[in-house]
Amino acid sequence: MARKAASKSAANTQPTTLKRYGKRKPVKANTRKTPSKLGQLFAKAFALVPIRVETVERAITASTVLLIVGAVVAAAWFVGIPGYVGTQVAEAAGRAGFKVRKVEIVGNQRMQSLQLYPIVLKEESRAMPLVDLSRIRTELMQYSWIEDARVSRRLPDTLVVDIVERKPAAIWQSRQKLSLVDEKGVVLEAVDPQAMPDLPLVVGDRANSQIASLNELMEKVPAIKKSINSATWIGNRRWDLQFKSGETLSLPEGEDMAAIALGKFNKMVSTDHLLGRGFARFDMRDLKQMYVRVKRDGSGAGAEKTSEDKTENAAEKQDKKQL
Repeated sequence: MARKAASKSAANTQPTTLKRYGKRKPVKANTRKTPSKLGQLFAKAFALVPIRVETVERAITASTVLLIVGAVVAAAWFVGIPGYVGTQVAEAAGRAGFKVRKVEIVGNQRMQSLQLYPIVLKEESRAMPLVDLSRIRTELMQYSWIEDARVSRRLPDTLVVDIVERKPAAIWQSRQKLSLVDEKGVVLEAVDPQAMPDLPLVVGDRANSQIASLNELMEKVPAIKKSINSATWIGNRRWDLQFKSGETLSLPEGEDMAAIALGKFNKMVSTDHLLGRGFARFDMRDLKQMYVRVKRDGSGAGAEKTSEDKTENAAEKQDKKQL
């Protein structure tokens, strides 16, 4: 009996084993990542912008589509497919609304817009991508009045032509013809002798190419410039200046020498009042001395007659040979 009681007490002290039914599911760790600092900055930036997220998404989508279409068109032109595919894509853009319907011409004063429209609208296709801007500019530059032209597209349907016109600087007389020219000597149009514009007159072959240097020379003596009626380019090497009061001033060759002579003459005019006193010519081709010729009636008051009154010097003979 004692043994049975001992065995029962021993059995009661043994640990109890629990049965498990099925495998225990492993507990997953928390894998959610903390947003980076850059992401947090973007989130704060979007929160501050007063634009709906849907609007931003639509803008990004539209931009992406335009970039893809542009890339496709550019690639087509680059690889030589434009013969068909590129043209078709451009025509499709025209049908979608990207088509020339307006032409805006700005900067023209002398040129009439009606003269320019046929050049701009000469294209076979009005689709914006197919308009040849270079061709339009080249043809516009054929007009003498146009110094420069810029042609651009203003989407979706306007071509803008910005004209820079030349400015008339003088009237050029050569071989009994009068022409309006700019400072560079470009002939702009013929001039009616009965309707002469108030501009300086330059006379002689190739005198138009010397207008810029003449203007630079005259800017140094504004008082003399106001008294000049015309300027004659002699022998393609020097100037004779004709004054409104009837006198002629012969300048030496070379811009520097001519400037020195004109400066000296300007001082003499301001002190001795040489103009309007009956003199015919002042010859300053020799800077060491000035020769004066009086009118044939001898009306030049206080005129100093020199050997030039009787004979022509060698320089004047050479001028006549050049003419």
